[in-house]
Amino acid sequence: MIRYTLARLLQMIPTLLGIAAFTFILVRLTGSPEDVLLPPDAPESEIEAFRVKYGFDRSLPEQFFFFIKNALVLDFGDSLRYQVPVIDLLASRIGPTLQLTVVAMGIALLVALPLGFWAGLRRGGLVDRVGRTIAFTGQSVPTFYLGILLILFFGVWLQSVDTVGPASWDRIILPAVTLAVGMIPLVLRVARGGVLDVTSQDYIRTARSKGISERNLIQHHIVKNAAIPIVTIVGLQLGAALSGAVITETVFSWPGIGRLLVEAISTRDYPVVQAITVLAAFSYVIVNFLVDIAYARLDPRIANS
Repeated sequence: MIRYTLARLLQMIPTLLGIAAFTFILVRLTGSPEDVLLPPDAPESEIEAFRVKYGFDRSLPEQFFFFIKNALVLDFGDSLRYQVPVIDLLASRIGPTLQLTVVAMGIALLVALPLGFWAGLRRGGLVDRVGRTIAFTGQSVPTFYLGILLILFFGVWLQSVDTVGPASWDRIILPAVTLAVGMIPLVLRVARGGVLDVTSQDYIRTARSKGISERNLIQHHIVKNAAIPIVTIVGLQLGAALSGAVITETVFSWPGIGRLLVEAISTRDYPVVQAITVLAAFSYVIVNFLVDIAYARLDPRIANS
């Protein structure tokens, strides 16, 4: 198990370096930040002073070296737009994103897991048909469209929910439901498919023939073995939400990481874009690492393979 864990940790290093290099190059292909942040008639001396201040006068390899070196100690420099340390800016936005992620994931799991398990155990039944309808509908409705509909219905027509203002628990329900609706179909379908796959195995039929009660069979055999693909998809959904649900946060003006990323891209705020992308990649990698460890716990054969 220790060897398996160390191998997964070492695999994280080239992944993060590759993502950092790709982001570093990609943001610079969008143009120079001084074209957006400085006045059109700014003198050449002011432009040069701006480039020197933020290190853009250095060669690209040198800029990348200092970017990686400083990122190792969580120093991403200052925001070009807000003129504050990027890490402080992220710290002020991570709280709302975590709130949204926790609530949305909770809603998705409370709906998708029971429906998925029950649909798999009772294939072709009423619950199965309802679950497939929910999954199809959830995958068909664009996130931005659902968010706008919820704002119009509950915020404008009924005026029962606040849709503007700072992040708060009474304002989180609409963006959380919108984000959860995007998660539910995939989790539901994977849970259903996992249960169907497990119940078709020979050892399940053997256990039934030995007289094991359906309750014990579900608790000790079906749920445990069907959990492996579910852990994978939940981990991926969690990583996506933690990295900032860009569309949802933008539609609801939710002051999280996703909305900050959109603002930073529009103003070519290189340090903020780079920091968010690297931290988003890190959250994905960490979640996948935890998923791999959960795999090995659920099925010890994986750690020995």
